[in-house]
Amino acid sequence: MLKAGIVGLPNVGKSTLFNALVANAQAQAANFPFCTIEPNTGVVAVPDERLRHISDLSRSREIIPTRVEFVDIAGLVKGASQGEGLGNKFLANIREVDAIVHVVRCFEDGDVIHVSGSVDPGRDAEVINLELGLADLAQIEKRRERLKKQLRTSKEAQLEDDALARLQAALEAGAAARSVALSPEETALVKPLGLLTAKPIIYAINVSEDELATGNSHTTTVRELADREGAAAVAISAQVEAELIALPEEERQEFLEGLGVSEGGLRSLIRATYDLLGLRTYFTTGEKETRAWTIRAGMTAPQAAGVIHSDFERGFIRAQTIGCAQLLEAGSLVEARNRGWLRSEGKEYVVAEGDVMEFLFNV
Repeated sequence: MLKAGIVGLPNVGKSTLFNALVANAQAQAANFPFCTIEPNTGVVAVPDERLRHISDLSRSREIIPTRVEFVDIAGLVKGASQGEGLGNKFLANIREVDAIVHVVRCFEDGDVIHVSGSVDPGRDAEVINLELGLADLAQIEKRRERLKKQLRTSKEAQLEDDALARLQAALEAGAAARSVALSPEETALVKPLGLLTAKPIIYAINVSEDELATGNSHTTTVRELADREGAAAVAISAQVEAELIALPEEERQEFLEGLGVSEGGLRSLIRATYDLLGLRTYFTTGEKETRAWTIRAGMTAPQAAGVIHSDFERGFIRAQTIGCAQLLEAGSLVEARNRGWLRSEGKEYVVAEGDVMEFLFNV
């Protein structure tokens, strides 16, 4: 399951956003720093209209979406890498996630205290990124010290130390670990460190309800920052997300369109996260259930089958495959087969976004 950590300075709207994304979460959203002391975790279904349409076609008894786990991590402050504001504890929580959702405050509101006294998203993002980088430097320095005794006798230790030296140089120059090109072997060696700046970042630009569609000068600053870093940026409004929860499902789309946007923050964040991590979705369907599965781009049919169960990958024979749009156009698998649209794919087939698949395998 994909795991994303929501980080940012205190009072930027992290916990309000988390509460909205995970309706049953218990995170506090109080107007003072460190109201979130323990990481709050919630699992949400990935919105995907295709699931319902495929399920209707198959008359499935159950729909099982893929899921994302969000972790609301307490607000970081300047000095977090040195333990300020309980920083060390919070930074350790971030090491466990696949991607970081960095919430940046881009709204003005005199009733919501800003920890630095004013709204300045460039400065705020720099504070967080600096603390993440300093924490990574400390990790690298400790690891290199431990490797010293092994350097003369172990080629693996030499390879790891060379990679760490390049990472250290980049971090000391103010760059992120993800900017350093590592070989697959080097990546595997440094992975246990859980470097924070190696993780993909999505900037969640938190704006007021009135500026969700149009943005403002602050949002431009964050988008330019994301472009420079090769990160993603998504405009969200924690205020709007909180209001959506109170609305019946059938009224939510109309409410969003009234604000000039086509989708809510949850869908936008998940889509951005999938794109950034290179994730894809394929489906299985039948009378029992229609289900979505998450895989990495470039996975072959046997690898995709292995996401369901390792036996499927080991005993893979072939996969009956059709694109979701084609299946819906045909109206049934029988009609799709009659039209010659149902393909038999082998071990070399690279699964495409939206494929509907049935695997044949030996036990």
